[in-house]
Amino acid sequence: MASVDEIPLRKIIHVDMDAFYASVEQMDHPELKGKPLAVGGSEKRGVVSAASYEARKFGVRSAMSGFAAKRNCPDLIFVKPRFERYREISQQIRKIFFDYTDLVEPLSLDEAYLDVTVNKKGNPSASLLAKEIRQRILDEVGLTASAGISINKFIAKVASDYNKPNGQKTVNPQDVLEFLENLDIKKFYGIGKVTAEKMYQHGIFTGKELRERSLEYLQQHFGKSGTHYYNIVRGIHLSEVKPHRTPKSVGAERTFSENLTSEVFMLERLENIASELDKRLKKHKIAGKTITLKIKYSDFVQQTRSKTISYFISDKDLILETAKELLYQEKLENSVRLLGISLSNLNTEKKAKPVEEKSISVQLKFDF
Repeated sequence: MASVDEIPLRKIIHVDMDAFYASVEQMDHPELKGKPLAVGGSEKRGVVSAASYEARKFGVRSAMSGFAAKRNCPDLIFVKPRFERYREISQQIRKIFFDYTDLVEPLSLDEAYLDVTVNKKGNPSASLLAKEIRQRILDEVGLTASAGISINKFIAKVASDYNKPNGQKTVNPQDVLEFLENLDIKKFYGIGKVTAEKMYQHGIFTGKELRERSLEYLQQHFGKSGTHYYNIVRGIHLSEVKPHRTPKSVGAERTFSENLTSEVFMLERLENIASELDKRLKKHKIAGKTITLKIKYSDFVQQTRSKTISYFISDKDLILETAKELLYQEKLENSVRLLGISLSNLNTEKKAKPVEEKSISVQLKFDF
């Protein structure tokens, strides 16, 4: 059992923009405010990238087909995504973050972790800092954000969803265990639908029930992930905020306006995708050893085929030849709506020593 002195106490803020892509579109096009909006897709095909809160009331979600989204919400308005604009806004928001700390770890264009244990404002209250950051985003950018504040990244991430949209939730150290015990298991960040269903089958519906399971039990039924689940439900998550996150893969993909029925029709598309991937690799000076071909069929079933070679590559022609080889590896199961190529096992990856996360049962005391 570790003593309180052995636990790295941090003040972590997780900032998550509210319906980011859709909110940017509503900000730039006032006529769309208050209306159900989907970014990406169309009523006949394609996939929704983001949905406004007005659309979410009808069950419209990201990754949903445009057809299903329109069926759920007949008045749904589709707009094309403008990623350059979203990146521009994201950079404005990150500049605000850096006014408070240099320990900023972006997860995507619309969310980031901030370690404000020691901050540029000299403010000991992470909760007040989060409130100030959210207000500045609203005043300077015009968008609302939600935030979670706690002792580590995991709890801050979970907490940021608690009072969405345009709210924040602080989980003080002494309240961590109670907060996690009362949480529905599907609200735990990192526990997806499949794992949640498996936990339900084991009678685990809340954090309390998860905490009652022994380490041996969780390892037996959930493998290596069992140790992670055992730790997080006890508020143990030692991952630091990493300002420079190294990508684990680089890829490019395309969704087609019409389904493709033959490998022959896909070769030209693969060349275009490989060209886009080539640009990204050259821009970041990245090479890798594992090439993965992603295939999404017309029935939305997804398949990946991978090949690992013994040396690093970044050359478009080599990547394309391997992607073609993977395409012809086995017969297609259906017509194809999307193809993608990604490169992983990169030359940027560093082998890190595993961190041992010790079990604790002490009550933390830390002024938030």
